[in-house]
Amino acid sequence: MGSDLNPTMSPALTDAQWERLCAFGTPVDVEVGDYLFRSGDAAYELALLETAEVEIVRDSLWWVEEAIITRMGPRTFAGELGVLNEQNAFLSARVIVPGRVRRIPHTQLRRLMAEDDELCDLILHALWARRESLREGPAALTLKLVGARSSRDFLALRRFAERFGLAHTTVEIDPADPPASAHRLDPDDLPVAFIQGEPIVRATPGMVAERLGLSYQAHADEIVDLVVVGGGPAGLAAAIYGASEGLSTVLLDAVAPGGQAAATSRIENFLGFPFGVAGGDLIGQASLQALKFGVRVYAPCEAVRLDPVGDLLHVTLTDGRVVRTRSVIVTAGAAYRTLALEHWDRFERSGIYYAATQLELRQVLNAPVVVVGGANSAGQAALYLAANGCPVHLVVRGDDLGARMSSYLVDRLVEDPRIDVHTSSRVVGLEGDAGLERVHIDSLGTVDARGLFCFIGAEPATGWLRGVDLDEDGFVRTGTDVAAYALSHWQSLGREPLPFETSLPRVFAAGDVRRGSMKRVAAAVGEGSSAVASVHRALAV
Repeated sequence: MGSDLNPTMSPALTDAQWERLCAFGTPVDVEVGDYLFRSGDAAYELALLETAEVEIVRDSLWWVEEAIITRMGPRTFAGELGVLNEQNAFLSARVIVPGRVRRIPHTQLRRLMAEDDELCDLILHALWARRESLREGPAALTLKLVGARSSRDFLALRRFAERFGLAHTTVEIDPADPPASAHRLDPDDLPVAFIQGEPIVRATPGMVAERLGLSYQAHADEIVDLVVVGGGPAGLAAAIYGASEGLSTVLLDAVAPGGQAAATSRIENFLGFPFGVAGGDLIGQASLQALKFGVRVYAPCEAVRLDPVGDLLHVTLTDGRVVRTRSVIVTAGAAYRTLALEHWDRFERSGIYYAATQLELRQVLNAPVVVVGGANSAGQAALYLAANGCPVHLVVRGDDLGARMSSYLVDRLVEDPRIDVHTSSRVVGLEGDAGLERVHIDSLGTVDARGLFCFIGAEPATGWLRGVDLDEDGFVRTGTDVAAYALSHWQSLGREPLPFETSLPRVFAAGDVRRGSMKRVAAAVGEGSSAVASVHRALAV
């Protein structure tokens, strides 16, 4: 029968490639009706089909019968991208022709990916292509998110699923309309996440991650070499370089991988992308690269405490779980600043956004919007929204648009007839009933606006750090910037802080959270990767 997957998703392997691949697996004979893995299985294994044939099935849900996604035959392998980061299986592999398979456990799969570049690339391309294919069609019903379009909690769920690249379906409903009853939902239960047909009411990203196997689970007595706290460009770079150089690496993010870069519609000054790159695309490829090198990525996993315990560091998460590690790189970034306006909290749920991506665009498509901020992120957001049909008012507090914004952005903003730039201006009021409808600008008056996009900077996310030297604004001091009074406990080590090292030995900082950082994507990537060099030096002492 063979496989009916396309060549990228099921590559034709040479005899030599197949033999090398089989060497990593354990042979098992299977019969018709057996399952190689079932939806919900934790940390399932990649399965090589020697002589057996299987069908990949989306199990029946309470509102729909099972669906056969594809059939696979000899000299192929069953599994998708989740097998790399030990996500629970969301499809089943059922044997339809008896024969022999070889199971590759996760430890062996990691060894394969590290030792055989050719097989690694073939497998990675196939697993990624399968995930992209599964995000459309019947497999996407395995995770179904239902909520009100204007709900901030529903938007958080969608952002989590999209940033993780999960196969999922979203359904927007008006809780007051009859369709809500068709989903068997009480409006008070929204948003609801259906996982394999089972509902989670008032769902949060954390609840969904726990059910999907994406929350941190420590192995018995596990000690890792490196924990990276924060999954933005600096954190992803640190994790990738650490894992690729042999460090057992865990990456934690309070929301999902990407940070502010994932919320940027277009990055135009990143090396190697002369035509620009969408922040989401850049982060997606970096996340895939992290999985390739064996980074264990967990989100939402928020660190709330960091303590030295003997020769180790303990990172405590919000749920009380503790990650024990030899080193830490803090790349926690910063939390978005807000405007001190009446009703701000209410409109955060229905009209105020801190990112301008396709997800937010769908909420304001073709409607007038206001963008607040005078740096590159605000300029990029204004151009993206205008290019997609939204008339834009760009509100800048300073009198010089070029003071904090790149000149190429300034030129494009001034020339774009769809964008009105208001310098020396402030937003002073918000109006609306169910959602944001109007915005008051002091230099202009009241304008119609279905969305306000706020890019006025951020506060460093360092409130959870104890015993680490911070500057007066809360940014982490590193290297030679560490205050003299904080160096006394280094005498026993016989050294001073390394580049990117904080006042706490073997704790490093990179990216926006670090004092003196450039607050640019390329700089953050450089800092994250450079911090790993210092980690190696510290661990070698």
